[in-house]
Amino acid sequence: MAFQVSPGVLVQEKDLTTIIPNVSTSIGGIVIVADKGPCDTIVTVSTEAELVDNFGKPNSSNSASWWTAANFLKYSGTLKVVRAIDESAALNASGTAGILIKNDDIWENTTLTAVGDFAAKTPGVWGNSLKVDVCPSGGAFSGWAHEGLFDIKPGSTDHALDLGGADDEVYIVVSDEDGGITGVAGTVLETFIASKSYDVKSITGEGMYYKDVLFRSSRYVYWMDHPTATSGTAWGSAIAGAAYLGTEAAYSLSLAAGVDGTVTTGDRSEALDEFNDADTVDLNLLISGDADLTFAKDCLDVAATRKDCLAFISPLISDVVGVSNSATQTTNVTDYFNNVSTGFNSSSYSVFDSGWKYMYDTYNDSYVWVPLNGDIAGTCASTDDAADPWFSPAGMSRGNIKGSIKLAFNPTKTQRDTLYKGRINPVVTFPGMGTLLWGDKTAQSKASAFDRINVRRLFMVLEKAISIASRAQLFELNDDITRSNFVAMTEPFLRDVQGRRGITDFKVVCDTSNNTGDVIDRNEFRADIYIKPARSINFITLTFVATRTGVSFSEVGA
Repeated sequence: MAFQVSPGVLVQEKDLTTIIPNVSTSIGGIVIVADKGPCDTIVTVSTEAELVDNFGKPNSSNSASWWTAANFLKYSGTLKVVRAIDESAALNASGTAGILIKNDDIWENTTLTAVGDFAAKTPGVWGNSLKVDVCPSGGAFSGWAHEGLFDIKPGSTDHALDLGGADDEVYIVVSDEDGGITGVAGTVLETFIASKSYDVKSITGEGMYYKDVLFRSSRYVYWMDHPTATSGTAWGSAIAGAAYLGTEAAYSLSLAAGVDGTVTTGDRSEALDEFNDADTVDLNLLISGDADLTFAKDCLDVAATRKDCLAFISPLISDVVGVSNSATQTTNVTDYFNNVSTGFNSSSYSVFDSGWKYMYDTYNDSYVWVPLNGDIAGTCASTDDAADPWFSPAGMSRGNIKGSIKLAFNPTKTQRDTLYKGRINPVVTFPGMGTLLWGDKTAQSKASAFDRINVRRLFMVLEKAISIASRAQLFELNDDITRSNFVAMTEPFLRDVQGRRGITDFKVVCDTSNNTGDVIDRNEFRADIYIKPARSINFITLTFVATRTGVSFSEVGA
């Protein structure tokens, strides 16, 4: 309280209404190989249509990772996608030669050598189908190929006339010249009315400079260099007094030299780095897709380091697809995960499943094999919607696997026993019941509450929510009031989780017993939160006893 030096009334407020916030639990993350799209940056999609819009359709070389992402979206609406590329070879299509521009940040913050007036917005051969037509102000409009798309010829913007400039307008048309994007050659993709001057604004105050308009609004091309003005003011100048005489002819640029390259495990691991920072990237379910041993370990490492997400891993396709003997499949899968978990034996931040599913590829009218880890992560996400994260995602209520025609490996009871001992969750097709996730173990080898998915996810929610709320205690005094405020904030949250069947009991200790003088002198604050987590049922025993007709049930202990 501030001291008063003269008589008066000081009114103060003290906010004791701090609560534990809700935290997200269903956000997926995946690294994919794709034909197009930004690279080494996170793009959030919520539908399969958005996945196609940003990264193109699946093909024979990327169907496993692409469909893993799409399968997750069948269960949940939030997926963070990072496209991996071959940085040694991949190029964006441009005018005279390809150039690597991985994403908007690179274009905006890096000095790039111009290889044409325009470049495709993302790397890959897809950009070789693009064509950009430009019509500056002046007499070039009449007879221009795209004259019919605009009402009048380009002239002077209102802002230019206000500042003594003239003839700054330019029309830009982006089209699919070869039909590689839309399937129809010559399809117009987008049109723009912009200005040659960098400081021109529209009547609504929005910048009209064509370089910025394309960066902000075009889904297909970046500006790279100005055309050489045949007379008058150079493009890119200030508008005041600018005289763009309008003598430039309309011109077009067919983009070329885009290259896909070949994505390696190292490229995928580099893209995975985008998910490393738990403070800035909200992520709960890390999906590995078609991971080899190295990439699977990298996914486990990200999850174990973050400690706020689970990594979902499937075996190699060669372990289960085309292997006719189910005993061999069991051995292959068990051996693979023994290798994957080396170095992560005590990690409860990963989930292993038993295989791949056969599904219909609607874009190519074909059938493809896809790893199940996207579906397993999806069952966790849909469990959040139907119940809460601390419910098991397995079984008949919440473990249904969508879109499966058949499984590469449908383990028997004996084989499921072997898998489960190896911390591998079987996925099984039962007659009349469909395809189901039939296990809820994490990859932790030590028997404890954390060897179950629902318990690990419960603690993720509790730890994340309470730790975020605890930031309010930073820089406060470590005294009885602050400690009481923390307890008063935490206990209602835990009672709510208890009422929603997540925990059976709890205790919060935050007093002088754990905030001793030594702790206070080190500027620390401690709270011990004891939790009794609810457990999922994994084993059911039903005993049926036949008795003689004349026997009373009380005589046999019933």
